[in-house]
Amino acid sequence: MPDLITYDKKGAIALLTLNRPEKLNALNYATNDQLLALLETIETDPSIRAVVLTGAGERAFSAGGDIYEFTESVKAGVDVAVRDFCKRGQTMTARLETFPKPIVAAVNGIAFGGGCEITEAVHLAVASEEALFAKPEINIGIPPTFGGTQRLPRLAGRKRALELLLTGDTFSPQRAYEMGLVNKVVQHDKLLPTAFDLAERIIHHSPLAASRIITAVTRGINTTIDEGLLIEREQFARMAATDDVHEGLSAWINRRTPQYTGA
Repeated sequence: MPDLITYDKKGAIALLTLNRPEKLNALNYATNDQLLALLETIETDPSIRAVVLTGAGERAFSAGGDIYEFTESVKAGVDVAVRDFCKRGQTMTARLETFPKPIVAAVNGIAFGGGCEITEAVHLAVASEEALFAKPEINIGIPPTFGGTQRLPRLAGRKRALELLLTGDTFSPQRAYEMGLVNKVVQHDKLLPTAFDLAERIIHHSPLAASRIITAVTRGINTTIDEGLLIEREQFARMAATDDVHEGLSAWINRRTPQYTGA
């Protein structure tokens, strides 16, 4: 049986590929759990500095949760459905959102439901011109369950998010870009090269600084400005005594390229 997610290393960048193309890379429970396990491995591997996440096949990034599996959980009762589906999915997207190494989604096709929620949660996203997005959960009588009712309004604004959540309509990669869901829309054959280029531009810098920035933004975005500024000061304080800070300052003063060690 093939891996539900393939894992390749390209230099300091990990490539994770959702690998159920015959099911449009639907997120069954095992796929969700394997993604969490791989993120754990990547976090503790100092040779990996960033992650690119994409989908296998020509049609989909991910069509969302595996509805057949979810249906069985619903039949088993509310508590089972909440535990197996909702909590599992929310744990996965929260892990992506707070992951200390930059994650770039390369959205290569359909990104519906949970696939769209992954795109909302990751730090950065590039979409193919052939991508297509939707929040179709209302079509089966449920609200989004992997964080879509919370992250999309924060990215797109309340009224634009509610239109998509309440209609289930599909929307184009260009609209996703205009709403802030993706950073860039590119030709399909340039998708992975663009995602890797973005990751390469990030890992040129201190990995510690990147992690502190991710933490400050993720923790601070839903607080007051005063609370957010406190979080920012805390993250600066964690960096101030590191070797990377001294290296960065020394390199700037001496007009040379810094050599960061992540220490």
